[in-house]
Amino acid sequence: MKVFKLTLLFCFALFLASPQVLAAVILQYHHISTETPPSTSISPEQFERHMQYLKQQGFHVVPLSDIVDAISNHQPLADKTVAITFDDAYIDILTQGKPILDKYDYPYTIFVNPGIIEAQRQNYLSWQQLKVMADEGAIIANHGYNHDSLTRPKQGLSEDMWLAQYEHDLMRAEKLLKENVGQSYRYFAYPYGEYTPAIQQWLKQNQFTGFSQQSGAVGISTDTSAIPRFPASQPYDKIASLRDKLNALPFSISTDEDNAKTIFTYQAKKSVTFNVEVQDFNKRQLNCYISGLGKQKIQWLNDTAFKIDFNGDLPVGRVRCNCTAPSIEKPGRFYWYSKPWFVLNSDSSWYPL
Repeated sequence: MKVFKLTLLFCFALFLASPQVLAAVILQYHHISTETPPSTSISPEQFERHMQYLKQQGFHVVPLSDIVDAISNHQPLADKTVAITFDDAYIDILTQGKPILDKYDYPYTIFVNPGIIEAQRQNYLSWQQLKVMADEGAIIANHGYNHDSLTRPKQGLSEDMWLAQYEHDLMRAEKLLKENVGQSYRYFAYPYGEYTPAIQQWLKQNQFTGFSQQSGAVGISTDTSAIPRFPASQPYDKIASLRDKLNALPFSISTDEDNAKTIFTYQAKKSVTFNVEVQDFNKRQLNCYISGLGKQKIQWLNDTAFKIDFNGDLPVGRVRCNCTAPSIEKPGRFYWYSKPWFVLNSDSSWYPL
């Protein structure tokens, strides 16, 4: 009996020491080219440096479905798990990116707009090319039928009417994916990264997994209607920036209903309150930065909640609040959380896409 108890204790100790945790990072790319807009591009040479770094540092590059399944089922993943994604199905993913990915034997996902593919737009992948890539292991997923923002109803349509139309188009896109590449994962990447809590709920009701464009690592408490992805194109393509992202830990932060909102008119949003569900950091080392405003002063309300009174007006456009803190138990690694806001003009009109 004593030997049995010792064996159990030994196994438990091994379990605690195991690198099996639910902590992963998803990278987001668009173009792999030097001839396309810099804000959505990375050069082929730099992209290969990224892939080489993943290999040299022992990262586990897995299909996106491995990470989604782990979140959904609360199952562990090996530490240093990474998934690679592309938005918009540009032709240079095939001509410039795929040879590099094949060289390292890395799986990847492409979020596509079937309406654009059907129109046979120049510089976009065709169904035939996507089918070959899918047959070779790529995941081909939904980016909306066209590249329309879910948050911006077309002229003359109410929000409910727009969502009803979008639902029809989203299902149409999923049907075309099934027909043309044989896949239907019901993964959806928000065009322009724009969404609201109501849209998140709508996505869940339609049994889709949502992917956003704000930064952050993926963990067991990640909301599957807004899974974060780290942008890895310019100007965030330097290896030092990539290293910090790849070593990020999921920051379990939540908000109440009011603070969960994402759309505000200019000068309407003055502060935000966050609830923290992880304690593996020194509160004095928590830092939060808002795009256009810089570092913010943090006011701790209690042991698990802090407030930020913005040091200026949130600028019009897509705004991010990034909060990071160094881990105590894992020196050299940082918890990372990002909150997006979409700030309208003073007259409540949308900023340009």
